[in-house]
Amino acid sequence: MDRQAWLSTFAIAPHADLIARAAPFDAPAQTLRAPEIGSVMVRGRAGGTGAPFNLGEMTVTRCSVRIGDHDGHGWVQGRSKPAARAAAILDALLQGERASEVEAAVIKPLAEAAQTRRDARAKKAEATKVDFFTLVRGEDQ
Repeated sequence: MDRQAWLSTFAIAPHADLIARAAPFDAPAQTLRAPEIGSVMVRGRAGGTGAPFNLGEMTVTRCSVRIGDHDGHGWVQGRSKPAARAAAILDALLQGERASEVEAAVIKPLAEAAQTRRDARAKKAEATKVDFFTLVRGEDQ
C-alpha cells in the first residue's frame, strides 16, 4: 500500500477506531508540529468531470512527529487531536521496520470498514433510485 492510500485511510477513519487500533503501536515520538485544528477548502466538480468549484470548508486536525529517522504526518477529518497524533505516529512507523505489522493490524481493518460504509451508503442510495422509463404515463392508460 502506498503512503497516499494509508494517509487517506487514516483521514476518514472514525476517531475512536483509529485511536484504539493505534494504541498498541504507541511509540516515543518527537513532536514536530503539535496537533492543531483548522479548516481546508473542499473543492468539487459538477458531475464529477465539470469545472471545479469551491464546495465549502471542512474542519481538520493535523499533527507531525518524528520517530527515529522518519517523519510522520497525520490529518484527520474533524476536531480530534488524539486521532491526528495517532495517524502521525502510524505514518512514521509505516516508513520503518514495523510497516507490515502496522498494515496488517491497522490499515487493512480500517480500509475494510471504510469499504463497508461506502457499500452501505451506495445500497441506501440505490434504494431511492427512480427509473422514469417504467412509470406509466397518463395517456397510456
